[in-house]
Amino acid sequence: MNDDSKRRLGRGLAALIGEMDQPIGGPVAAAKVNPDRMVPIEFVGRNPRNPRRYFDESELQELASSIRQHGIVQPVVVRTIAQDRYEIIAGERRWRAAQLAGFVEIPVIVRDVDDRTALEIAIVENVQRSDLNPLEEALGYEQLIAEHGYTQNDLGEIIGKSRSHVANSLRLLKLPDAVRDMLASGALSAGHARALIPTSDPVALAKSIVAKGLSVRDAERIAQNDIRAQQDPSFGQKASQREEKDADTLALERTLSDSLGLDVTVNHKNGGGQLRIAYKTLDQLEEICRLLERR
Repeated sequence: MNDDSKRRLGRGLAALIGEMDQPIGGPVAAAKVNPDRMVPIEFVGRNPRNPRRYFDESELQELASSIRQHGIVQPVVVRTIAQDRYEIIAGERRWRAAQLAGFVEIPVIVRDVDDRTALEIAIVENVQRSDLNPLEEALGYEQLIAEHGYTQNDLGEIIGKSRSHVANSLRLLKLPDAVRDMLASGALSAGHARALIPTSDPVALAKSIVAKGLSVRDAERIAQNDIRAQQDPSFGQKASQREEKDADTLALERTLSDSLGLDVTVNHKNGGGQLRIAYKTLDQLEEICRLLERR
């Protein structure tokens, strides 16, 4: 993909519509541009390749109410797929709301573009408007990479985000279907979901996070504990013992650990107990001894 194409797509669909009567680089330049027209709404269908799958019903009803009062201000952008039959490139939400509003015709802008360009426009525009949930966004990126040879750098330039953003989005596709469903519905955020990717049982942990209403930071802590338990079978027992401690003891452990830069354990029962400081090197042991001697 050349630089002109990247810059053109990066400007988004609004720029493309505004430049319809001007030559632009890339595959859209050769597209035949038709004037705006009204077409029967039943002659327009959704693009099955559009990454967006989820539409909030209450938001659609609100838009339908607005359309009844003011009409469709921005035409739906479509392409011709057969005689008097059109497929949506951008504006599926308006098309759905127009149906709810009882419209029999809708205004369209017709552009003759190929599958790749139609998908590019749909993804770019939806991402720029934050219309895609994290799973839809990841699936769109995957589709462009698998079917049209994009790199993560290409996608980052097109959508105006970093390559790491694209990479983190694609990582979400490693999750089991049950977790992906929670992500798509909004029960889990992308931050929650990313924390679960390396865990032993993402589904069980996701259900627990949703049921308890835990924050992303809580999810990250749970995930780290799960990973440590995979590496050290005794970690689960140690974690269970820590959970039995009161809040003051746990706070003291954190304070001492932060102060020393070492793992500190406080076991306090019946007025007495043990203070344990874990070290990994002789240098750390010598530092502990120096601190104790100074006191």
